[in-house]
Amino acid sequence: MIEISPAKSSELTAIMAIENQGFSPAEAASRAAMQERIEKISDTFLVAHEDNQVLGYIVGPAYHERYIDDALFDQVVPNKPEDGTQTILSLATAPFAQKRGVASQLLEALAHQAKNDKRQLISLTCLERLIPFYQAHGYQNEGVAASTHGGETWYNMTLDLTK
Repeated sequence: MIEISPAKSSELTAIMAIENQGFSPAEAASRAAMQERIEKISDTFLVAHEDNQVLGYIVGPAYHERYIDDALFDQVVPNKPEDGTQTILSLATAPFAQKRGVASQLLEALAHQAKNDKRQLISLTCLERLIPFYQAHGYQNEGVAASTHGGETWYNMTLDLTK
């Protein structure tokens, strides 16, 4: 049975293995950045586990803007109650756990957390090939993002939590 809980420092090695398998070196977060995210935004850094093994994770800070700014990848600020947007900087599943609905469960868990925190929107950027996945989960494609993270073309995707 898959369980989802806030990230812990003891899971950092497993999280980094998944991060580095799921993202190019230009896109992947550093170990120091992930550790800082665990320390500062563990309430919105959720990890899926099964039999004490990390299957995947989702992470992002609350933010005061509709869309992700590339600065969010570099600077972690604790979540503020007044920020209306929950962001997703990273959603990744270990290769051995893919095609089991882990990413979908993580999206649902973060949406539940965001609603509890009175956020109005979830915002993320994704590559074009992932647009259908997010649309299947209710996200709207709002066009090409200003982000240049990792030298890629990203798309703004949002989920309205007020409906």
